[in-house]
Amino acid sequence: MDASFVNIAIVVVYLVAMLAFGWWGKSRTKNNSDFLVAGRRLGPFLYTGTMAAVVLGGASTVGGVGLGYKFGISGMWLVVAIGAGVLLLSLLFAGTIQKLKIYTVSQMLSLRYGSRATQTSGIVMLAYTLMLCATSTGAYATIFVVLFGWDRALAIAIGGAIVLVYSTIGGMWSITLADQVQFVIKTVGIFLLMLPLTLNAAGGLDGIRSRVDASFFQIDGIGIQTIITYFVVYTLGLLIGQDIWQRVFTAKTPTVARWGGATAGVYCILYGAAGALIGLGARVALPNIDVKALGKDVVYAEVATNLLPIGIGGLVLAAAVAAMMSTASGALIAAATVARADVLPFVAGWFGKNINTEDTENPEHDVRANRLWVLGLGVVAIVIAIITKDVVAIVIAIITKDVVAALTIAYDILVGGLLVAILGGLVWRRGTGVAAAASMAVGSVITLGIMIVLEINAEVPLDGVYANEPIYYGLLASALVYVAVSLLTKPTDPAVMKNWHERVAGRTGHEEAPVPVLSH
Repeated sequence: MDASFVNIAIVVVYLVAMLAFGWWGKSRTKNNSDFLVAGRRLGPFLYTGTMAAVVLGGASTVGGVGLGYKFGISGMWLVVAIGAGVLLLSLLFAGTIQKLKIYTVSQMLSLRYGSRATQTSGIVMLAYTLMLCATSTGAYATIFVVLFGWDRALAIAIGGAIVLVYSTIGGMWSITLADQVQFVIKTVGIFLLMLPLTLNAAGGLDGIRSRVDASFFQIDGIGIQTIITYFVVYTLGLLIGQDIWQRVFTAKTPTVARWGGATAGVYCILYGAAGALIGLGARVALPNIDVKALGKDVVYAEVATNLLPIGIGGLVLAAAVAAMMSTASGALIAAATVARADVLPFVAGWFGKNINTEDTENPEHDVRANRLWVLGLGVVAIVIAIITKDVVAIVIAIITKDVVAALTIAYDILVGGLLVAILGGLVWRRGTGVAAAASMAVGSVITLGIMIVLEINAEVPLDGVYANEPIYYGLLASALVYVAVSLLTKPTDPAVMKNWHERVAGRTGHEEAPVPVLSH
């Protein structure tokens, strides 16, 4: 039997299974909480699997192997930084976040600062989640084009449609159930199949060492500045992303959020090391891959189709698709949640209208409305992923070339704009709403502005994106503005702070306590 036929069949079975999970999740979705945060009922096993699945996407799986091919063992630092972010979030903040009983990061800012000015965070978060969703959706092309021989647009449309269907039908329950399968497939595909078989094809570590430069085994071979940037961008970004927080909201208890997340963080670090070793082995076993012309993201698919036995390659390709789908689905429901809960009321406020986006008297209507938002934004993400190849704009052009670069852009905007306001609210009582809004505006503009300027003037493509200056200057400016404006403005209303501390202590008395009315 032809190996390519078997690989295709395995991936097709996986895709059909994802659709089935959509219908399974639908039976467990009765209200807003079920659709958006799986009823806040996930125990340790489900929570660990879904958290690991959402953070380990195309950049971590396909991109991580490509970094290993290019830089050797130090290619692991991207995913290690992501794992460190999950660890820090889980051990330091997840317990507190879980107690708030909210749906979005912007709602946390509203609770903490009591100011409408912080609602601008919803726009930044929507841009981030949409970019993440479109990027992950576009990443399907690296697998489907190789496997099926499809046109890039067709590959994006079919892969995106599958994610859209199961996410729309069952919401977070469907996504969680799908994530468990994706978590198992990625674990088996990377650790039990791809890693040992690739190392064996390359002659083991001793064989690899004798055939590559010593730099490929240097832990800092990718560059100290690059490693630092990964930790600044991805570790800090993981602390505040809506797609990550929305998984924290699904935890049954603060203990589950804390230790289930910590377990997922350790898993991510091991996953990063495995991906780098796979890439390093491919450097020896498949030395003629033209990464300059094709991009380093093709290495994963080349390994799966050229090094692995019949059937095994299909499972490994399914693992890559699983990684991309888990991130795409998480980003999609996050985008829909932010758009409906944060951006819609904020924009309506410009016209003097007060919109309540949660219909507690008719939960079926609430779920239907959420489905429509997921459907609509999912279509938008698919269209963006398809048309970006023809759009003449720096950021969009970069998205089509390199999944790691695209993810770097998304996290730069997120960290530079929102990190200080969010973490400041969690750890510093004196921080004010005006200061939070000012720091978000200044940080976002400086981060994105410097990145664009550097990219325009760069002699090598992506140099501006990977530069350290945008995020460093953006964070510094954001922090300075936050501290200065906080000290120059009136402290947060004592009533707001009292309500905040009650929520943090878990003493709201309501499973789904409403976010209070905000001041102008």
